Amino acid sequence: MESKFTLPTETVELPSKGLLYPKESPLSKGEVEMKYMTAKEEDILTNANYITKGNVIDKLVESLLVDKTINIDDILIGDKNALMIAVRLLSYGKDYNIKYGNESIVVDLTKLKHVKVDYSLFQEGKNEFEFKLPNTDNIVTIKCLSTKDETLISKEIEGNQKINKERNTSSTSRLKHLITSVNGLKETKDIREFVDKFLLAKDARAIRTFYKSINPDIDLTYTFTNSMGGEEDVIVPIGLDFFWPDA
Repeated sequence: MESKFTLPTETVELPSKGLLYPKESPLSKGEVEMKYMTAKEEDILTNANYITKGNVIDKLVESLLVDKTINIDDILIGDKNALMIAVRLLSYGKDYNIKYGNESIVVDLTKLKHVKVDYSLFQEGKNEFEFKLPNTDNIVTIKCLSTKDETLISKEIEGNQKINKERNTSSTSRLKHLITSVNGLKETKDIREFVDKFLLAKDARAIRTFYKSINPDIDLTYTFTNSMGGEEDVIVPIGLDFFWPDA
């Protein structure tokens, strides 16, 4: 039976332009249709189980996707950030109030733009980029991280800290998921051995710099005029209050 009510939707452009997804993926179109947030989605934001698991924002975005064939795990982190900004704009408008030190700032979310990346390096339908390490001449390939990758990285870091509370593997764990091959070797054990034993700190830094140059995303840097009349930059925080400003 057809509903008497309709819900408006908007099309959101992805920073990746869909170029890094397989051609058969609905995300390869480079845009996603999103529903406006309703009271039902506010229930998601207060779901204690989701909050405990740390996937409340993923569940929110997933609920607002019109195309239910899209798997939230497949969405690249930068594209998901764009969807989150869109959700906030569609739900509560462009103004977002934040505190930065002693400053009270009203962020205009419409002024947040896509990060500038070199799209000429993109191969349509392929999420892989070749990079020659500047200090050892090893050749690695890396990928742009997805929601699933970020989840796996977080679990790995947490697991390592349970074994040794003083151990922080945030840098190496991320690199192990970021790198997809080393000198043509694609086995996970080879990549992990390389990162743990042979990757120079200078080359690790070079990988992170290269990643920033090819990772499509939303630039969350916002420039505002402070109370002294000077300009400052602040990174716009995205938490539960971002989607529920009255909380």
